[in-house]
Amino acid sequence: MARTSRKAAVDFKAAAREWAENNKDGRKPTIKDVAELARVSKKTVSRVINNSPLVNDATRKGIQGLIRDIGYQPDPLARGLASRRSYLVGMIYDNPTPQYVVNIQLGILDVLRNTGFELVVHPCDRKSDTFIEDARRFIEVQKLFGVILTPSVSEDERLAEVIRELGCAYIRIASVALDMERRMIVTNDRAGSREAARHLAKQGHKRIAVIAGRRSFRSAHERRAGFEEGLAEYGISVPPEYVLQGDYTFESGLALGSAILDLDPAPTAVFASNDEMAAGVMQALHVAGQTPPDSLSIVGFDDFETATRVWPRLTTVRTPAREIGMLAAERLFEFDDDSPAAGGRNQTTPRLIERDSTRIPSDLQSRPEPESP
Repeated sequence: MARTSRKAAVDFKAAAREWAENNKDGRKPTIKDVAELARVSKKTVSRVINNSPLVNDATRKGIQGLIRDIGYQPDPLARGLASRRSYLVGMIYDNPTPQYVVNIQLGILDVLRNTGFELVVHPCDRKSDTFIEDARRFIEVQKLFGVILTPSVSEDERLAEVIRELGCAYIRIASVALDMERRMIVTNDRAGSREAARHLAKQGHKRIAVIAGRRSFRSAHERRAGFEEGLAEYGISVPPEYVLQGDYTFESGLALGSAILDLDPAPTAVFASNDEMAAGVMQALHVAGQTPPDSLSIVGFDDFETATRVWPRLTTVRTPAREIGMLAAERLFEFDDDSPAAGGRNQTTPRLIERDSTRIPSDLQSRPEPESP
C-alpha cells in the first residue's frame, strides 16, 4: 500500500556507514538526512517515527535501524504536531443514489481493513449556504489523515481550495480530470454513454429519448454528451423535445417515464442517465400496461443492484463503484507532498452490460441490423 513498498531495496547499514564517513564535522542529522539516506520521503520517515501502519515492515525496521545508527533524535515539537492527525479517513458526499454511496464506502473499507484506520462520513447539501464551512469543520474537528470527495462535491473547487489550505491530503472522484493527477480518480463517464448509444443504434433505433441527470453533476453533462456523440456516429440526433430533465432519482424517472409515453411520435428507446431513473421508467410503463422492451427499449447507467432486481433485467453501463472507492483509498495512502505524482492506476473504464431491456424496434424485427460505421 505504501509507496516505499514498490521501491528497490535499500542497504540501510551501508547508508549509515555512508553518513558516518561523510559527516566529518559531527553535524546532528535531520529528518531530511534520514529520508535521503533511506531513499524515501520525509513523510515516510515521519510515519515510522509516529508508528503509522502505512509503512511496510521491512522499510519500517530499516528506517528505525538507520535512525538509531546515525543518532537522529526526532524533534519532540515536530513529532507532536505530526501526531495531531488522527487515524481517520473522511468521505464527503452529496449524492441522491444511495447504492453509489454504499459501494464507494465498501471499496474504501476494503483498503482500510487491518490498517488501524477508520472511515468517517460527512453527508452534506452542496446547495446549503454553510456547505463549505461545515466541511471545513468536519475536517478540522476529526483531524483527518485525508479525505475522499465523491461527485458532486468533488467538482466544487471552493472545497478543494479549503482542503489545500488545511494541509489535508485529498482525492477527488469525478467523471473527468479536475485536478492534479495524483489527486484524482477519473471515471470516464462519457466513454460509457457512447457505448450505450452505439448499442441502441446498432439495434436500429432512431427515435431515442434521453433522461438527463441532475444538472449540478458534471457526470450528467458528460453522460448526455457521450450519448449524443455515439448516436452522431450513426447519423442520429436527439430532438430537444426528446431530452427530459431528471434528478438521478427513481421518482424523477417514474414521472418522466409517463411523459415519454405522451411523446408523438413515440420513441422506440430511452437512455436514462442512471439505473434509478431507468427503473422509474420501467415502473411507469408497467403502470400503463406496457412491457419493455416490446414497447420501449431502456438503457441505464451504473449497473448497481437495481439493474438485476427489476424486470426485465436492465441493459446498462457498468461503473465499478466499489473498485473506484478502493482506488481512491489506495491513492490517498500513496499521497506524498515530496513527490510530483502518486503511483498506481487512477482511471476506470465503464462498459456496457447487455441484458433484457433492449431489443430491435418492432417495425424492424424482420430486417437486418445496420452495419457499424
